[in-house]
Amino acid sequence: MAVEGVSPDWEFDRFDDGSQKIHAEVQLKNYGKFLEEYTSQLKGIEDALDESIGDVWDFTLDPIALQLLPYEQSSLLELIKTENKVLNKVITVYAALCCEIKKLKHEAETKFYTGLLYYGEGASHTSVVEGESQIQMGRFMSFLQELSCFVTRCSEVVVNVVHQLASLYSSNKSATKIIESSGVHFQTVFEHLGELLSVLLTLDEIIENHAALKDHWTMYKRLLKSVHHNPSKFSIQEEKLKPFEKLLLKLEGHILDGMIFQACVEQQFDTLAEGVSVSKNSTFAEEFALNIRTIFINVESKLGEPAEIDQRDKYVGVCGLFVLHFHIFRTVDKKLFKSLLDVCKKVPAVTLTGNIMWFTDTFLVAKVPAAAKMLDKKSLHSIRAQRDNFLQQKAQMLVKDVQSYYVFVTSWMMKMESILAKEKRTDKFAEDLSNRCTIFIQGILYAYSISTIIKTTMNLYMSMQKPMTKTSVKALCRLVELLKAVEHTFHRRAMVVADSVSHITQHLQYQALNSIATAKKRVISDKKYSEQRLDVLSALVLAENALNGPSTKERRLVVSLALSVGTQMKTFKDEELLPLQLVLKKLDLISELRERVKIQCDCSFLYWHRAVFPIYLDDVYDHAVDAARIHYMFSALRDCVPAMLHAKHLESCEQLLESYNLEIMDIFKEHLLDKLCKEIEKDLRLSVHTHLKLDDRNPFKVGMKDLAHFFYLKPIRFFNRFIDIKAYVTHYLDKTFYNLTTVALHDWATYSEMRNLATQRYGLVMTEAHLPSQTLEQGLDVLEIMRNIHVFVSRYLYNLNNQIFIERTSNNKHLNTINIRHIANSIRTHGTGIMNTTVNFTYQFLRKKFYIFSQFMYDEHIKSRLIKDIRFFRETKDQTDQKYPFERAEKFNRGIRKLGITPDGQSYLDQFRQLISQIGNAMGYVRMIRSGGLHCCSNAIRFVPDLEDIVNFEELVKEEGLSEETQKSARVLDSVLGDLTSNSAEGTEYFKKLVDVFAPEFRSAKNMHLRNFYMIVPPLTVNFAEHSISCKEKLNKKNKVGAAFTDDGFAMGVAYILKLLDQYQEFDSLHWLQAVREKYLREMKSMVKEQNVQATSQDEKLMQTMNLTQKRLDIYLQEFELLYFSLSSARIFFRADKTAAEENQEKKDKDEVSKTGNGDSPSSSTDPSMK
Repeated sequence: MAVEGVSPDWEFDRFDDGSQKIHAEVQLKNYGKFLEEYTSQLKGIEDALDESIGDVWDFTLDPIALQLLPYEQSSLLELIKTENKVLNKVITVYAALCCEIKKLKHEAETKFYTGLLYYGEGASHTSVVEGESQIQMGRFMSFLQELSCFVTRCSEVVVNVVHQLASLYSSNKSATKIIESSGVHFQTVFEHLGELLSVLLTLDEIIENHAALKDHWTMYKRLLKSVHHNPSKFSIQEEKLKPFEKLLLKLEGHILDGMIFQACVEQQFDTLAEGVSVSKNSTFAEEFALNIRTIFINVESKLGEPAEIDQRDKYVGVCGLFVLHFHIFRTVDKKLFKSLLDVCKKVPAVTLTGNIMWFTDTFLVAKVPAAAKMLDKKSLHSIRAQRDNFLQQKAQMLVKDVQSYYVFVTSWMMKMESILAKEKRTDKFAEDLSNRCTIFIQGILYAYSISTIIKTTMNLYMSMQKPMTKTSVKALCRLVELLKAVEHTFHRRAMVVADSVSHITQHLQYQALNSIATAKKRVISDKKYSEQRLDVLSALVLAENALNGPSTKERRLVVSLALSVGTQMKTFKDEELLPLQLVLKKLDLISELRERVKIQCDCSFLYWHRAVFPIYLDDVYDHAVDAARIHYMFSALRDCVPAMLHAKHLESCEQLLESYNLEIMDIFKEHLLDKLCKEIEKDLRLSVHTHLKLDDRNPFKVGMKDLAHFFYLKPIRFFNRFIDIKAYVTHYLDKTFYNLTTVALHDWATYSEMRNLATQRYGLVMTEAHLPSQTLEQGLDVLEIMRNIHVFVSRYLYNLNNQIFIERTSNNKHLNTINIRHIANSIRTHGTGIMNTTVNFTYQFLRKKFYIFSQFMYDEHIKSRLIKDIRFFRETKDQTDQKYPFERAEKFNRGIRKLGITPDGQSYLDQFRQLISQIGNAMGYVRMIRSGGLHCCSNAIRFVPDLEDIVNFEELVKEEGLSEETQKSARVLDSVLGDLTSNSAEGTEYFKKLVDVFAPEFRSAKNMHLRNFYMIVPPLTVNFAEHSISCKEKLNKKNKVGAAFTDDGFAMGVAYILKLLDQYQEFDSLHWLQAVREKYLREMKSMVKEQNVQATSQDEKLMQTMNLTQKRLDIYLQEFELLYFSLSSARIFFRADKTAAEENQEKKDKDEVSKTGNGDSPSSSTDPSMK
């Protein structure tokens, strides 16, 4: 407040030393820097928060966007204010009409074109249900009504514009002139009128080319007829049908008969009631013709030139105006007609919207029949021939065009980056702005040229139904990418562009104002007064006023209308007028920069050319080096999404979007993603299997594709999803590798190698396939073994030390093994209850086997030999040093062979040995079940801290007063923990049970023949040793049938049966191993002696034979000792240190101790079961 008090004095003697300006500039600079820093911070935050956002943005997702289009808040009446009231009115009327036309055009483009174009889309042709077409048409009816009203409105506006112009250019001498109009040409108004006629003409073309719409309309009318015959069936009141049918007829006549434009130009323009004469107004007719010619000359000179922007659209408007002129005044300017047709050489067709092509010749011949008569068929034919010729040339030139535009656009992008990155220099500010303005406009021009090539070529091929070559398709897709690149350059530098645009518009306005000020001075200096001069002056003042403000479209319209009046009477020299027009054109472009870029780079027409997408994807796949361009194509495919939202024929436009989304995604998967997945998988497989004989993979011969480029791409945004190629391929490989590993577990190593290779070569982060229980070979299931235990014990061999079963033979390259971990996994899968069931099954199996065992022992041949051997041993044991002679056992072995052999060369003793091995295998399996159970329990209980002291959860929960459900859960937990601790602590003594269940029967008097068993063990061991050695020798041979390196089932079986018969002591009394050892050592000694004797004779062959014999004796001795060790180990399981009598005595002692309760007795201090 204090400053305000001082200011008058300060104002009084203030002088401007420029310091304030410098200060303001510094502040502006600082503010600019702050904005830039803040922008980069925001970008950093965005990058940090979401890495998946692609480089290529979906513009609709901008978190913050600058809307540059200036918005006019004043009304036209406020803008158009001069002292000259009449001029105000004239300009206001035309400005209001032009604004109305612009609004109608915008409505048509955003709502009606798209609504009509997308009609019938989204419903797949294969699944169209009967009646679906009629339902779609029913939904579309309200849209058609709106369109009908819109068309009516357009026709009214056309009439009004014609009336307003006719009343200004009146040939009626008696009527008072509104303003002096002889030198005034409102070209802008005629251009706007042309635009409105183009809209009507476009609607006609869309409906004309829409087969589905017409078919559905016919079906709908047919449906209405059947409703008419039976209204009650469709629950419709009959009196409502008549008006509805009338409405349909009206709609058909008004819209669907292709007469929208025709009806408009054939209206009655002469309204005598309002006193406006049009058709007889010669002045207006001349003015109309003059404006058509002027607009056409301006348009024609630019068509096909690099600087062409919207001339094609204006050309359509000119043709529309020409037809309107003919229908009002019924005269034809033959020269102009010819000129209009000559343009066909340069522009064979114009794309009106989407995929709708417009042919000048067809249009003019149809709409101006009087002029058409003057044309011979030859000239019309030549136009069509030129069109074919144009297309051929275009196809040949496409690749060249692409190359040249590639250079143009990339260099333009570099210029954009460099000029926008430069600091603005205050001394060369104007020059800097001019450069920027030129580069921005250059971008729009490139976009327009590229867009025109793509649309014209693609749509011409489509409308003329000619096939496109693959080369052309690829070239056109390249152009689409360039088009999007231009758009994204503008978008990426939006902040700097926005900053520049406001400065450029101000600079251009300043140039225009200077130019107008010069003209104004010239008018004021001329002292001759006339109304016309006054109009000119007022118009120039109006133009100045409009330019002094934001560059809104309303103000620019007022300027152009004001200059239509202000340029008469040579107020501007020729060399002044052209630069002014150029400045105003630039002002138009720069003010609507973003909108222009958006329109020119809009690729929504690609919806009708989706067929090119698969070819494009194949091309991208083949040239993976520049895979990043795919972002641009997806951006182009997204352009039609906003337009689809206006579709009215489906329940919701979401259906159309969804069907489009699915279609594009299916194509993308088929032509790129799936191919990529397969190729990567194939490459990994071939790389891992290089040791196999594969096709030639030499990159110099067969070529090489580096597909890794696809994995460096940022995710592609399409609809509401991000398509991450890297993630997709990774997921595919993970899934494939996992599934195939589960099918063939032995391949796990190959797949893990392929995983590592995928990471190294392609940078794919693969997931480890953690298969159940961290084991890669789940092995045979306990249930399977249990059900087929008879098969299992014959097919698998037991290894006592490692507790492992190994498959005897297999058709595969590998042998299956079963160990404790497999059993633990199975028990974990099925529960511990399975253990007891397994032992029961084993018991059933043993019963059957012991029956065969008993039969063999009962056999007369066997029994008699055994009794003979027992008697012999008893009689001779004193002479043989209590040892059973080896020769006797060998003789027994050979003797049984004489009784006969099976077809595969096995004696009865061999079969008996196998029987004992199977019994031993069954016992080994029981042992493994117990170990697996303990393993599983200990794994499950490892999270319990102290097994001795487990808290009771139920009590704790009750103390805390928790809910009933929690108490129930705690109770379950307690019981589970209880089960686990008891299982892991005890571990049932299955061996003891299996001994106890069979022993009484084996030892009973009726089975006396089994008592001879201990005597058959020596011949059995001899048989086993021979068999084992032959199996081991086969391991080194090529044919490995019958090869084995372990068979501890035999030792296990012998130990078990000896325990059942309580014959450990009888067997030990034979001192069999000492007898074997002595026999072999004795032979080895004699061999050594003989070797020493023969060493002098130098007989080499004899020496070799002796060495081999010694080696053989060594192997036999080793085999017998191994068997002895296995037997000793197996006997420990069955407590071999105790006889049956001692065990019974011990049991009695224990019972007595427990009865008296005397825990100090020495017998209880050592628990024999722990051995």
